[in-house]
Amino acid sequence: MKDEPLKEPVRIGVFICHCGSNIAGTVNVEALAEFSGKLPGVEFSTHYVYLCSDPGQGLIKDNVKQRGLNRVVVAACSPRMHEETFRRTVKESGLNPYLLEVANIREQCSWVHMNQKEAATEKAKALVAAAVMKSLHNEPLEPLTIEVEKSVLVVGGGVAGIQASLDLADQGFKVYLVEKQPSLGGHMAQLDKTFPTLDCSSCILTPKMVEASRHENIELLVYSEVKSVGGNVGGFEVTVLRKPRFVREELCRACGLCAEKCPVRVPNEFDMGLGERKAIYIPFPQAVPLKYTIDPEHCLYHQKGVCRVCEKFCPEKAVDFDQKPVEVKLKVGAIVIATGYEPYDCSQKYEYGYGRYKNVITNLEFERMVSASGPTYGQILRPSDRKPPRRVAFLQCVGSRDVNSNKYCSRICCMASVKQAHQVKEKDPSSDVVIFYTDLRCFGKGYEEFLERVQGEGVKVVRGRVAEVLEDVSGNLRLRYENTYLGEVFEEEFDLVVLAAGLIPSDVEELRTILKLSTTPDGFLAEAHPKLRPVETFTDGIYVCGTAQGPKDIPDTVAQASAAASRASALLSKGVVTVEPITAEVDEDRCGGCGLCVQACFFNAIELEVREGMKRSKVNQVLCKGCGVCGATCPSGAIKMRHFTDEQLKSEVEAILSTVRR
Repeated sequence: MKDEPLKEPVRIGVFICHCGSNIAGTVNVEALAEFSGKLPGVEFSTHYVYLCSDPGQGLIKDNVKQRGLNRVVVAACSPRMHEETFRRTVKESGLNPYLLEVANIREQCSWVHMNQKEAATEKAKALVAAAVMKSLHNEPLEPLTIEVEKSVLVVGGGVAGIQASLDLADQGFKVYLVEKQPSLGGHMAQLDKTFPTLDCSSCILTPKMVEASRHENIELLVYSEVKSVGGNVGGFEVTVLRKPRFVREELCRACGLCAEKCPVRVPNEFDMGLGERKAIYIPFPQAVPLKYTIDPEHCLYHQKGVCRVCEKFCPEKAVDFDQKPVEVKLKVGAIVIATGYEPYDCSQKYEYGYGRYKNVITNLEFERMVSASGPTYGQILRPSDRKPPRRVAFLQCVGSRDVNSNKYCSRICCMASVKQAHQVKEKDPSSDVVIFYTDLRCFGKGYEEFLERVQGEGVKVVRGRVAEVLEDVSGNLRLRYENTYLGEVFEEEFDLVVLAAGLIPSDVEELRTILKLSTTPDGFLAEAHPKLRPVETFTDGIYVCGTAQGPKDIPDTVAQASAAASRASALLSKGVVTVEPITAEVDEDRCGGCGLCVQACFFNAIELEVREGMKRSKVNQVLCKGCGVCGATCPSGAIKMRHFTDEQLKSEVEAILSTVRR
């Protein structure tokens, strides 16, 4: 780390960007350039229409070389947008890239004062003056370089996690795929068909599950959970807890004799409780790995110390009640989070009767019912009397686009209901099928055409939310709704109601805390930037994809999983990672070892260590994000932030105040 300031006199160049008319349409850039040229240390100032363009960057490089500039101030858009661009420009001109300072006169000035041109120009002068004064104290810094472990942890064994794992494994990287359930598959394995092509969901997912299980570079850790993550980008140290199956995987041939003899029957969660399974079970017929698992919460031996029938009848002697949880230690260079979603709890919408009326079901329950491998072997039946329904209603936006639950659109519900309406018509063309909707959002490739096809089959669509669902003594359901096109209230009777449950975030609070990840206001994991860094997180080396990041359909999930794999592989392929040098620094002579900074650090970048019998804070430069919380917390002022020292910040404030008081 180079901390020595430059010895030669400061010679600052100020470059002001028009950003087309984004800045120049509000700020008088000529006057700003003239003002900047008179600031202390400024050797040269100018303005240009697009500084981020190749000619614009050339203008900076030429002037740095020709005029001997040793500091550069760029007044343009947000540093988040182009700071890296201009750092590269400065570096190519022969200067240390951290001798660049950016004044944000677009987002912080021209855009927010669009109709106040004179005032905006004055504010721009203050911002540029602050950048120039800070630039006087800027020092050259050098990034840290660390080696990268060429392996990846993928958390979540749904379609996103499988796709990301296969993409990375195909590139030669070692992948550890962790799934908390006994099998890969996620929610996609529960679907019968996928819209709009009506592909058999299992037919397109199962080969990928099998491929992942057989890939030489993928190690499956199913029925496992991540317990802790240490280290940093390039060298994460992960502890995974493998839960006991109580069945030895290497011996189990999935013959099914154990389940056949097991006396315990419990609701099958894979079939959404519509069917039953035994206490020793395989989640579904296409499960990967196809191995039995004993559910200790329902097993008679685990609960009461009796039975062991499965052990007695297993021909391979695979049942092992003595299995214990096992911790697996891993070291990986990157982590991909693909933890998926959970369906909204429709019982929270009391007016729709879910949980009170047997013939009100969710769309995921409908999927299991219509699946050939489901509890009714593909027959659509009313749960109350097991009769085929003649009149079926689909209610949209249950738990979505609602200020009382979730404001966001869950994106998949419209097309899921359109597909399911088609499946009802497919089995009984004479049935009466109605979709009640807020807005039908058919945004994907072939989606609108599929809606037209289904409407052509006789499915009715009614714009208007259903206010209430009531049940009569026969189990039939009466819906009261307003047709918002006609402005009239109607009541209509149906045999079966299917609720399009929205998507909510999975319960990943423990994992989110371990990984120090942020969430959006709706609870999904936050990406670093929705447009420019859509699969990266604010923690280097950790990527997010699929519905863990937000509601999306299968094509978007798969595409995003490949994008996350691509970003992870780009990191691993380099073999080294460069870490930003703008971090905290501890003055050991002033540090009292109180530990407040350790408690305040969100990134676990600071620890106390004992040196010469005294406690002192130590900053892990790789983990530190330079947020400054530790510096603000330190009571003795022992922590300073590189590139944002007290001296630099004070000079900025003084420059702004002096400009405003002119």
